[in-house]
Amino acid sequence: MGYEQMQNNRAYVAGTVVTPPEFSHEVLGEKFYDVVLAVKRLSECEDKIPVTVSDRLMNNVSLTAGTFVGVSGQLRSYNKITDGKSKLVLRIFARELDEGDAESPNIIELEGFVCKPPVYRTTPFKREICDLLLAVNRAYNKSDYIPAIAWGRNARYAGEFAVGEKIAVTGRIQSRVYQKTLENGSVEERVAYEVSVSKIERTE
Repeated sequence: MGYEQMQNNRAYVAGTVVTPPEFSHEVLGEKFYDVVLAVKRLSECEDKIPVTVSDRLMNNVSLTAGTFVGVSGQLRSYNKITDGKSKLVLRIFARELDEGDAESPNIIELEGFVCKPPVYRTTPFKREICDLLLAVNRAYNKSDYIPAIAWGRNARYAGEFAVGEKIAVTGRIQSRVYQKTLENGSVEERVAYEVSVSKIERTE
């Protein structure tokens, strides 16, 4: 991966391991495992964030349930086909593990392109929100598609972006539980992941 692709997608989370490593896949003899971290917010609520870790990173850091650990890497996306429908799946791809920084447990910096018209709206309580979808370039002509949500002044600003504009975003990764009504009328609880924006700006 080139230096530019490493700089345009940087994430760090620190939290408690909720689920022990579960085998995901293998590439050229390198095995990858999925874990979930519970990452605390300032409000003491927790975001449950999925992480993919290479077995080569797991030699010196324990990932047993209950362990506090820090993960540096990138937020990546891929499409998963479920019941014939494509679903965007987000998870952190770990590049380094450490003992965890509880003072700054959730930081992400992205630079990418607006790939759908922003959706600006206000809640019944007059809170301004804007939903964005960013295409963040990766090596080998791939891109990660990452949803983001901006609030207040940032929401008004983001609502003016045009498709194709290049922007830089700083924020945190959050999980959000929502209710999905299925075709048969039943309701299923699901989890969505997105970047909650604290700073946003156009770039050249």
